[in-house]
Amino acid sequence: MTERKPFLRKISILIFILTVLVFQVSSFAQDKASKIDELIQLYFDYGQFNGTVLVAEEGKVIFNKGYGLANMEWNIPNRPDTKFRLGSITKQFTSMLILQLVEEEKIDLEGKISDYLPYYRKDTGDKVTVHHLLTHTSGIPSYTGLPNFMEEISRDPYPVEEFIKTYCSGDLEFEPGSKFVYNNSGYFLLGAIIEKVTGQTYEDVLKAKILDPLGMKNTGYDHSATIISNRAAGYEKRGGAYANAPYLDMSLPYAAGSLYSTVEDFFIWDQALYTDKLLSAEMKALMFKPHVSAGDAYYAYGWMVGEKSFPKSKEKVKWIAHGGGINGFNTLIQRLVEERHLVVILNNTGGAPLAAMSDGIINILYDKPYGLPKRSIADVIMKTIQEKGLKAAIAQYRDLKTNQPHDYIFQPRELNTVGYMVLQDLKNPKDAIAIFELNIEMYPKYANGYDSIAEAYMENGELEKAIKFYAKALEMNPKNTNAIEKLNEINKKSKQ
Repeated sequence: MTERKPFLRKISILIFILTVLVFQVSSFAQDKASKIDELIQLYFDYGQFNGTVLVAEEGKVIFNKGYGLANMEWNIPNRPDTKFRLGSITKQFTSMLILQLVEEEKIDLEGKISDYLPYYRKDTGDKVTVHHLLTHTSGIPSYTGLPNFMEEISRDPYPVEEFIKTYCSGDLEFEPGSKFVYNNSGYFLLGAIIEKVTGQTYEDVLKAKILDPLGMKNTGYDHSATIISNRAAGYEKRGGAYANAPYLDMSLPYAAGSLYSTVEDFFIWDQALYTDKLLSAEMKALMFKPHVSAGDAYYAYGWMVGEKSFPKSKEKVKWIAHGGGINGFNTLIQRLVEERHLVVILNNTGGAPLAAMSDGIINILYDKPYGLPKRSIADVIMKTIQEKGLKAAIAQYRDLKTNQPHDYIFQPRELNTVGYMVLQDLKNPKDAIAIFELNIEMYPKYANGYDSIAEAYMENGELEKAIKFYAKALEMNPKNTNAIEKLNEINKKSKQ
């Protein structure tokens, strides 16, 4: 009997050590979660975020929380099961469907548009491949880039074929495969190809081949007319306050941006991508392959891929990510696959700084220093304009920029935002001109500032000054289609 005591003592010590280790691991995760919560709460407190965040570390969820309101009229809070419109994150699901059909030998990546859509214009359709569409290298103009898209097109429903013939069949802007230009028309066309080869709707194929097999019950195609439980409403900030986002008919984003989901369903999606349940390892490698340079990163098939550096460190980590934006919503999924970390951020107030938020979260995961958000100078200045007037606001801006430069976001887009709020919401072109003048003074190399002040001068009936600044905007950015269009419009008016 006495021989068992040392053995039992060793077992007890081992159990104690394992318990301590488990407690330490749990404590570290809780510490990171509290830091993430503090960071995101500050973004919310500063009016820069309203939505839901999920973070997983090594394949396990350590943080999952909603901030602000899913519906501001009814005071309904955002929660982990709140459904958000995804915008362009939809593209990764479309690319998955395409590659599944490639694996089934129903689609060829080198196949041409004309091979699948006989109604498409033949001169272009015989040049552009499925690969070009997947990688934004087709040269086909993006329908969302049309000058009148939001004002005249976006509210009307269209059948797929009719929309393609009308808005996705423009003359090529460059030779297919020669460069990368992000393009929603390409993924709209991919949706049509999926429908053509399967004989089913994009929505039904998505459900049968991805959503049902994974049990993603809170993800689907967002039809405005359908009653969808826990769906968030979309908002945009105007004049320092929130307003309902403009209506968009969801037949238009289609395979490029019409899905909705939750952060929890995205965790299911992320975990499935580590398996061969949807796609073979060989095809997944092709999906995540960096096919084409896209600025500081590369574009794969429906995903961006790149490396993240840390401040004062030579360490780098590989990431796979994609963002999305659609009326009233912006979204981001970022996967750090070597460690199986995941960051999902879904926002329902438009333009939140999701990349900066994700960077902060990732730095926390890797125990690196991270910065806290700054207040928006646009919010401060706009409030002063409304309460004390333009002169007080400009004086305040100069004072804060000189004496508190690190406490606020001082970027040209901030003043540009204020200028447009004054121009469009307050209907005061003279004051808007003064704000845009300040922006040009502070940031003379900001090309969009010249385009903006030209618009204000045009609105104020000062056409000569409008011409001058549109010309300057075009000089700084020869691809500024808005400046070209406005100059042509002014010239036509002057000849009448």
